[in-house]
Amino acid sequence: MTDPNSTAETYIALWNDANDESRRARLSESWSVDARYADPVMSGAGHDGIDAMIAGARAQFPGHGFTLVGTPDGHGDFVRFSWTLAPTNGAPVAAGTDVVRLDATGRIAEVIGFLDGNAA
Repeated sequence: MTDPNSTAETYIALWNDANDESRRARLSESWSVDARYADPVMSGAGHDGIDAMIAGARAQFPGHGFTLVGTPDGHGDFVRFSWTLAPTNGAPVAAGTDVVRLDATGRIAEVIGFLDGNAA
């Protein structure tokens, strides 16, 4: 996952995956074992912690999905992209920008998320 678009698309697909088993498989494939995630409202570490965090967010926003906004860009081991969260066929309820750090194998090692405020 060294291409910024591929990294961002894989990341968004993980958050949109409602199936616990396939979401865990995505995590194992694209995130390092000791990966960390932090934004202003939640954090998680390792596959178990990140999976629990995503499951919690999905439970809090049922019927919502994440969509990429704009074109992801990268520099060295970092990828930056923006997203929105919206219900199916509805207006966004949140927006943010995430910065991803990749490990030497191209897996996600760390994510620092920034909330851009309510998109509605």
